[in-house]
Amino acid sequence: MVNQDDIFKKVVSHAKEYGYVFQSSEIYDGLSAVYDYGQNGAELKKNIREYWWKAMVQLNENIVGIDAAIFMHPTTWKASGHVDAFNDPLIDNKDSKKRYRADVLVEDHIAKIEAKIEKEVVKAAKRFGTDFDKAQFLSTNPRVSAYQENINSISKRLGRSLENEDLADVKRLIEELEIVCPVSGSKNWTEVKQFNLMFGTKLGASADSAMDLYLRPETAQGIFVNFLNVQKTGRLKIPFGIAQTGKAFRNEIVARQFIFRMREFEQMEMQFFVKPGTQKEWYEQWKKNRMKWHLSLGIGDENYRFHDHEKLAHYADAAADIEFRFPFGFKELEGIHSRTDFDLTAHEKYSGKKLQYFDPEINESYVPYVVETSIGLDRMFLAIFSNSLKEEALENGTTRTVLQLPAVLAPTKAAVFPLVKKDGLPEVAEKIIEDLRWDFNVVYDEKDAVGRRYRRQDAVGTPFCITVDHQTLEDQSVTLRHRDSMEQQRVAIDALKNIIHKAVDMKTWLRKI
Repeated sequence: MVNQDDIFKKVVSHAKEYGYVFQSSEIYDGLSAVYDYGQNGAELKKNIREYWWKAMVQLNENIVGIDAAIFMHPTTWKASGHVDAFNDPLIDNKDSKKRYRADVLVEDHIAKIEAKIEKEVVKAAKRFGTDFDKAQFLSTNPRVSAYQENINSISKRLGRSLENEDLADVKRLIEELEIVCPVSGSKNWTEVKQFNLMFGTKLGASADSAMDLYLRPETAQGIFVNFLNVQKTGRLKIPFGIAQTGKAFRNEIVARQFIFRMREFEQMEMQFFVKPGTQKEWYEQWKKNRMKWHLSLGIGDENYRFHDHEKLAHYADAAADIEFRFPFGFKELEGIHSRTDFDLTAHEKYSGKKLQYFDPEINESYVPYVVETSIGLDRMFLAIFSNSLKEEALENGTTRTVLQLPAVLAPTKAAVFPLVKKDGLPEVAEKIIEDLRWDFNVVYDEKDAVGRRYRRQDAVGTPFCITVDHQTLEDQSVTLRHRDSMEQQRVAIDALKNIIHKAVDMKTWLRKI
């Protein structure tokens, strides 16, 4: 079986080698859990953000977008519960002196049991061949059932203990499961303690008069405090949504797994305001809508699953995650939460201002309920990037590394090559570049043999390569090579724009929703 750690190391290495993600401040030995996006990473990130924005805001007439400031009045975070309740349960190993999130240690233990189930499935699939029924096997195999019961039991207990803030029981659970420190291998644990994740900062010209502020740990509160401003100026009727993308900051003690868990990250969130009593219907609807958006990218249905929360946050009456199969297992990619009226009611209380909607249909005012969809842009980037990186064996006995990004998201849509650097071929290639760059991000490449240029563009994720040769001078046609199939076809220069547009147009992809 392929070592998942090795796969993930290749993902991290490839991201750096091809200009996607760099360690921040690398020349100064870097900053832990902080990363910079390179020239290709910035483009991929922008394209993911735009794909989300177009689907969420542009294609929904009752959803609008805002861009709230990172700095907010400090009382915002008292009202939201972040000052008192935005904590992670941490535990130290006395031998290694390493600190861990207690809940993540338990989740990693569960992931190992899930891996055992996966092994049983692989073995059974080999044994039964084409007759294998995975669903039936999972529901009837006694060993798998025992594993699943164990997972359910552990998950429920962890959720219950965290919800009740019974940190002593979380430690007992770690001890009963005989979880060892990944570094020292020992079970010599401290008590579990809560740690607040917000970054503090100051606003003001002098230390004496400066106001204590926080860097926002989420973007949602910027939407809630602007609820009435947006509703009134936009003359919006319930149900309606407010969306935004932007940076958030969390002092993650156990930041790890590359860009999966960072201290500075970007969120894409939408808060959907509904009439009280209708939130469960909208919650189910948004679960469906968001899964359709993910599946529209063609990354594979088997890589996604819903996970309903055992432990609900203090503001929620329902919550689920869309989990993705990362190289290190299924992990949260997006959260859909029914937040009730907690946020607006809390801001009413702390601000002394009414945050209510006057409903002309029933001729009365009320505080709306909220259904939230919240996705980490960096996690979405990692999901797409890691799933797209492939090592393919070719018929001639060689292998190629190819980054099979969805064409709609690829940083560069086409690379244009002159076959040789003479005979007027570079000039024709440059002319094609000049024409295409008005509509697409394209690059020119004349270094090395064409085969090596193909491999370079495969590795960077470019969907199309266009080669200008001597026949081009005779009939104005070029060779168009497709990244995924490696198929080559002869097409007219005039047809290039339409062919590329059809493959990368967001409308074509989003219509799958």
